[in-house]
Amino acid sequence: MILIAAGSNLPFCGLDSQDIVLRAFNAIGRMSHLKRVSSLYNTPAWPDPADPPFVNAVAEIETDMGPQALLAALHAVEAGFGRRRSEKNAPRTLDLDLLAYHDMAREGADGGPALPHPRLADRAFVLIPLAEIAPDWRHPVTGERAGALAARLTDRGAAADVVKIS
Repeated sequence: MILIAAGSNLPFCGLDSQDIVLRAFNAIGRMSHLKRVSSLYNTPAWPDPADPPFVNAVAEIETDMGPQALLAALHAVEAGFGRRRSEKNAPRTLDLDLLAYHDMAREGADGGPALPHPRLADRAFVLIPLAEIAPDWRHPVTGERAGALAARLTDRGAAADVVKIS
């Protein structure tokens, strides 16, 4: 299973964040097979909740691209929506993260992506939509299911601000 997270909290060329996320998945679907897409979720910006809130979603795709080529393709999609890589955690038009590439587990020290995404299990804005489309997906390192990881964050109150919008 190949999983991608999308988030946006800035407009681009008249598009709001919801439109950007949906159009980004359409662009990804033109270069791969888009299998499932979660609902859209509204999430406060972090670390500065005064920044515009994010719209987040997760998709499952199939592709013949390897993880490094896929990550480069995702960066090209981001650039097409005006993404500028400035300071960390700054507001952005589009952020695409390669969450998982089948059962691959790697640190990414050779310039390729770290897999699964190193902070996947700590992010309610990723786990809630992931658990919606693939509750039985297992983290390649811990073996925990997405549904269980999301439930743990929900039990701790960490998911209270992740609100389904569509």
